[in-house]
Amino acid sequence: MFVLTADQHRSTESGERVQELLEELTPWSARWESEIVLPLERTVGDEVQILLRGAEAAVDLALTLCRTEQWAVGIGAGAVEQPLGASARASSGSAFIQARYAVERARSRTEPVPLVVQGDRPEAATAATAVLQLLGGVVRRRADTGWEVSDLTDRGLTRAEISARLGITVSAVSQRARSAMLEEERRSRPVLAALISAAAAEGSWQIPTAAKED
Repeated sequence: MFVLTADQHRSTESGERVQELLEELTPWSARWESEIVLPLERTVGDEVQILLRGAEAAVDLALTLCRTEQWAVGIGAGAVEQPLGASARASSGSAFIQARYAVERARSRTEPVPLVVQGDRPEAATAATAVLQLLGGVVRRRADTGWEVSDLTDRGLTRAEISARLGITVSAVSQRARSAMLEEERRSRPVLAALISAAAAEGSWQIPTAAKED
């Protein structure tokens, strides 16, 4: 399973946003309801945690939080102890321990983007972190015009419908999509989810070893 723990950046300076975040993510929770094992909740202070059964949901939530630039995010991929507690905070297991290490790493200034994966298979977690941080970098650099197209695309609108909604040409919509790297993100997400699943020892993804020079 997958535990996502998020810690707010500089909450003493900007004010704690945990309750606001929980309310903002209500639509997200409804969309991913089937993947939520234990719901998003405050664990301690300005930190939240959720237990998910699917890596795709973990990827989506991590990138959603990255977009705000207000949270350090750690994903723990691994086993959980059964029976589960009544909440994420009352549960335990490898995935929870890995998530704790991951969010602590994500908070450090040594990480280029505050997104880290740790798991029962360290080599897969390392690869997953690299891809997640790359996608996080794309998300953090996306312009507002790119987010307009991205959000409308996620709602199921076609390029022609987005064109009509925004009052721009279809060609302009396509240009915004290219600049926002929407297609690159779409194609990379399943790869990242597969790597995170492998980090939890739930997938068969093989991480190739570097070829030795003669």
